[in-house]
Amino acid sequence: MSIKVAKFGGTSLANAAQIRKVKKIIESDRNRRYIIPSAPGKAGPKDQKTTDLLYRCHALARQGASFAEEFTQITKRFEEIVADLGLTIDLTSELETIKEKITKGASCDYTASRGEYLNGLILANLLNYDFVDPTELISFRDSGEFDGEKTQELAGKYLKEIPYAVIPGFYGALPNGEIKTFSRGGSDITGAIIARAVGAKLYENWTDVSGFLMSDPRIIKNPKPIKKITYRELRELSYMGATVLHDESVFPVKQAGIPVQIKNTNDPDAPGTLIVHDADPITQIGAITGIAGRKDFTIIAIEKALMNQELGFGRKILSILERHHVSFEHLPSGIDTISVVIADSQLDHKLDKMLEEIKQECQPDSIEVHANMALIATVGRGMAYTPGIAGKLFSALGEEKINVRMIDQGSSEINIIVGVETDDFERAVRTIYKAFVE
Repeated sequence: MSIKVAKFGGTSLANAAQIRKVKKIIESDRNRRYIIPSAPGKAGPKDQKTTDLLYRCHALARQGASFAEEFTQITKRFEEIVADLGLTIDLTSELETIKEKITKGASCDYTASRGEYLNGLILANLLNYDFVDPTELISFRDSGEFDGEKTQELAGKYLKEIPYAVIPGFYGALPNGEIKTFSRGGSDITGAIIARAVGAKLYENWTDVSGFLMSDPRIIKNPKPIKKITYRELRELSYMGATVLHDESVFPVKQAGIPVQIKNTNDPDAPGTLIVHDADPITQIGAITGIAGRKDFTIIAIEKALMNQELGFGRKILSILERHHVSFEHLPSGIDTISVVIADSQLDHKLDKMLEEIKQECQPDSIEVHANMALIATVGRGMAYTPGIAGKLFSALGEEKINVRMIDQGSSEINIIVGVETDDFERAVRTIYKAFVE
């Protein structure tokens, strides 16, 4: 029997009605053997995410303030789910223990993880699956870093004896047994880790959208869905702001060559998006996979005659950034020019001092600062080695009189990144989409 690991997000498990959909999905395929639940998310616009309420409880407890109101909301949420599902499981003692531990100073990680923990107990009871606490499987080092090698060994050995299990997402344990969480959205990571540990044929990630879209629906009306995407393309689009899957969740399954299927709990028959290995054959030559972008960048454009002959020029610039604890996003260059692209969040009033140091140490002929910039990535393996792709993109932008301040094309040729004025961002995305898709 092949193995599928299925992770269900917070909106998929927000209330009893949603959980019934999840039960139906799981029972429709007995290969779905390991289920990774998130904490209950928002069932409606007025709801609060359970994890947000738990963080609030922890913050209030640290201040010595009462968190009774918030914890009552949490208790009511889980009790309503249990009652609406008609289950006999009694979470009273679990909830009392959690409240007591928060009152006595439990860690933020412990507190935040309890939404997944309680939802896992409910789902295991509903499905008649074994409940496995991830503290038994997922290991972190003393430093707080995830220990992939130890986790692979622990989870592989432990789950070998358990054919069907519910394993809460988002957390594991430090060597001393204390709970440690991943970053927010970390249930995606848990699912990927378990998929690798059990040698799954497929990792399903169930959410409230039917996979990835070719562009942001807030900018493009009814953008086409992406049926298939490689890990590398996904990484490029995710970095530029296309978020459906947690960035870090890609790596465990990528290492094992396990495909990931993004599916919609509310529309289970929709094909979704299949994420495949980078070595899979290219099916559409010249086609793009998607367009994504981000705002709020600053570009420092530096020019100096004979720059290419001056040893260590680039190192001097990067050393100045390093001294100010500033990382850069891109570094496009020419013979006598180099541009440093920096996210505005990195600058934090450091720009003037950095410019002064660049002038003193590098003696450039000129420095120009372009603020209020946006970056747009056009991504697709089908673009690689296809003549005319870049020309098509820049011609389209030129016809719309959109000024391109920066161009960066990676050596792999699967993406072209352009920098435009923030005011032109949405118009540029629509222009590129129209040129390649419509």
